Amino acid sequence: MQMKQVVPLFAALAALIAGAAVAQGQELRLPGLDRGELTEGELSQGTQIVVFWTSWAPRGRDIVDRVNALVDRWGDRARVVTINFQEDGGAVRSFLAGKPPLKAPVFLDRDGELSKRNHVNSAPWLLILKDGRVSFSEKLPQDPDAVVAQVLGS
Repeated sequence: MQMKQVVPLFAALAALIAGAAVAQGQELRLPGLDRGELTEGELSQGTQIVVFWTSWAPRGRDIVDRVNALVDRWGDRARVVTINFQEDGGAVRSFLAGKPPLKAPVFLDRDGELSKRNHVNSAPWLLILKDGRVSFSEKLPQDPDAVVAQVLGS
């Protein structure tokens, strides 16, 4: 088989496996801090700016200001969500208490599975998805506007 034939074959197989996992109820569902949930299916639709964070990481202390700036600048072009890595809701609420309201929803990756699936290995982490495909995945830059502008084509 030639390489031109192999690549589409692997892509089709990957799509089939992913579809089978969702059909069997294996799609990840992250509970919201206050309400709702986030599914992998939702992350595969449109443009998503996802910030993974923890309250205990030194670079995460100003996460509210950094995420709110992303929402203010890019919220009309992409959905901005945050995913807390392996903390319980009480710890997250305690961390957010007394800070300005977070303009993006918080979802809890309690077991770290979504973070693992997306190769998140530091916090805070910036993941930009376009129709489910990773367009950017690295540590959250101090000023992420240049990265987001490049990915979104602005």
